[in-house]
Amino acid sequence: MSKTHLFEQVAAKKIIPVVKLDRVSDAKPLGEALCKGGLPVAEVTFRTEAAEESIRIMRKEFPEMMVGAGTVLNVEQARRALDAGATFLVAPGFCRSVVEFAIDNHLPVFPGTCTPSEAMAAMEYNLSVVKFFPALQYGGLGTIKALAAPFPSLKFMPTGGINASNVLEFLAFDKVIACGGSWMVKDSLINEGNFEEIARLTAEAVTLVSR
Repeated sequence: MSKTHLFEQVAAKKIIPVVKLDRVSDAKPLGEALCKGGLPVAEVTFRTEAAEESIRIMRKEFPEMMVGAGTVLNVEQARRALDAGATFLVAPGFCRSVVEFAIDNHLPVFPGTCTPSEAMAAMEYNLSVVKFFPALQYGGLGTIKALAAPFPSLKFMPTGGINASNVLEFLAFDKVIACGGSWMVKDSLINEGNFEEIARLTAEAVTLVSR
């Protein structure tokens, strides 16, 4: 998938479920629940050992899904994500080596960017979309609007504290391409194996942002 096409798909979905999987066995039923709920996309965070294989399983079982790797902290994780079939990378901060690896391998990357210096670093690499994290702790929509003024070519994907009660406020700003969130894929629901509830919450979120 080309970078332009992926960005178009992300913008169309409006929400990127941010997933933490402790068990590889949960990857298939979670992917199925997200697809059933109408949101075939996931950012699988590299916070657990199950991340790499979970990405591989989701990509194999649900080829229609966009499955990215999140919390990518270094090139070694980025390489593992690429080998597993990740369609994009997300980093919590701006790491030049990760960004350069992604560019060299034609892999879309969303580095964490919440200061003017980081925004300028992103522009050095001709990036047009960046992650804004942690969104609420760094001033939320007000900070995004402040950053958008001097950097009009950048768009943002806020993550951190986004939920059903505030997602529409963020999405209403034209410089927000989509929002990352975990309220429909809570750790407790995954650990309980309550994938029907995940599918329900996902469908509810899709309806919410489609209004």
